[in-house]
Amino acid sequence: MAREFSRNQRLGNQVLRTLSELIRFESKDPRLDGVALTKVDLTRDLSIAEVYFSTLEPDADPAEVQAGLKSAAGFLRGRLGHAIKVRHVPELRFVHDDSAAESVRISALIARASGEGQE
Repeated sequence: MAREFSRNQRLGNQVLRTLSELIRFESKDPRLDGVALTKVDLTRDLSIAEVYFSTLEPDADPAEVQAGLKSAAGFLRGRLGHAIKVRHVPELRFVHDDSAAESVRISALIARASGEGQE
């Protein structure tokens, strides 16, 4: 019987949940307030985890948040190693996910286009 999810997907979901909890409850860096982790992509060999994040504040500077995440990466990786049972904890790389802002922009364009069509 084939597995429904690959090991990469299962581990990625576990990493996402654990990192979200760590950032929310154990991080003391004010730059990480209002950060939402959206997705984790693991390499085939599980050595690198690309962690996608977005900010809850649309006007927040993602570079500042990314710098905060980068400085907390060692702390997060250490805590992640205690929380999940893997031989090697993946290296964490943080990438800004601007899909939420892009969807708002596209929705505004659609609303404006549909409003112009009704006149």
